[in-house]
Formats: sequence, structure tokens, C-alpha cells
Amino acid sequence: MNVEDLAHAAEEVAPKLLGAILTHETPEGTVSITITETEAYSGAADPASHAYRGKTPRNAVMFGPAGHLYVYRSHGLHWCANIVTGTDGIASAVLIRAGRITEGEGLARKRRGAKVESPRLARGPGNFCQALGITAEHNGADLLTGALVTLSEGEPVPDELIRVGPRVGVSKAHDWQHRFYLAGDPTVSAYRLSPRARMSAGA
Repeated sequence: MNVEDLAHAAEEVAPKLLGAILTHETPEGTVSITITETEAYSGAADPASHAYRGKTPRNAVMFGPAGHLYVYRSHGLHWCANIVTGTDGIASAVLIRAGRITEGEGLARKRRGAKVESPRLARGPGNFCQALGITAEHNGADLLTGALVTLSEGEPVPDELIRVGPRVGVSKAHDWQHRFYLAGDPTVSAYRLSPRARMSAGA
């Protein structure tokens, strides 16, 4: 996978990242995860995006260049990983929501817990980062030419296996069809409408 593959709008890149592989090499060992679920977030036009109100020290990586990792803390608890896409200077990124462990399951299980079932090891963006060993120190990591965290192509995913739906857990633009996932894959997270989105809709 190269920068040309990622130099497009997040909603174009997000389905193409299904089946791609993120690998993290550490002194403890190597973990590789095949991506099974993604969500697209753009910039000023996307009310759910961290970049909606412009560039800040927190979201600066999201403005490019493409091929870098944007890592942030969710609700003060979990790290979440995004692959930066699009044109340098314009915010665009794809949140990695879930994946399937393809190498280093023992190490991923050590990080996640001995009793966690295999399909749940990297299900959900926080669990994905925990299984892969991603934290704040990896924010800005170059996934294409870096040495420790890398993005590579996996087996091609047939179009008929790709499903599209609304994003999970966001209160704004929650109905945008920017979530992409593999049909029937047990590692894909369950859809949940944010309570704040339900309130704003008057449900």
C-alpha cells in the first residue's frame, strides 16, 4: 500500500482499507491485525470530525500528509487509531473500528485479557489499539515508511462482502453512511446509536 492509495477522501479510502493489515513490532513481539471495520471522518464539512472547528495541536496530524497514524484518547479511557488520508493540509482520516488478529494472538491476548474470546480481541476501536499496543506515543507514526507500525495490503475483499451503514456512537452526523464493514465477520462491532443522537432526534 502506498500514499497514492490513501490520497483520497476518507469515505473513498475507508472501504478500501478493509482487508488491509496493521502490524506493530515491539520488544514483546509482533501483532498483526486485518482490518474488518472502518469509519470515515473528514474536516470542516463533517460535524462529527475532530477537525470540524479547525486545526489544533490535538488534531494536527489529521491534516496530513496521508499515511500517518492519528491517535487520540476517547472518553479519557481508550486510545483510538486513525489512518490519515486525503490531500496534505485538508483534514481527513479513517477510524479503525475492528479487526481480526492474524499474527501474535498470544501477545494480543496478554494485553487484552486471558478470557477474552478471539473475535473480541480487536473488536471496537479501543480494543483494537490495546491489542495492537498503540498509545499516544504512536501519534504521527508513518505507516508507509516507518519501522515499527506499518500498513500493508492483505487479501482483496470482494465488493459483495462490504456493507455500509451509519457511524457508531457519534451524536452529530450520526446518520451519515460512513461506516464500512465485512458482512458476517464476528470481529465487527455492534451498531449502537449514541444516546445524545437519540435525544437530538427526539426519539
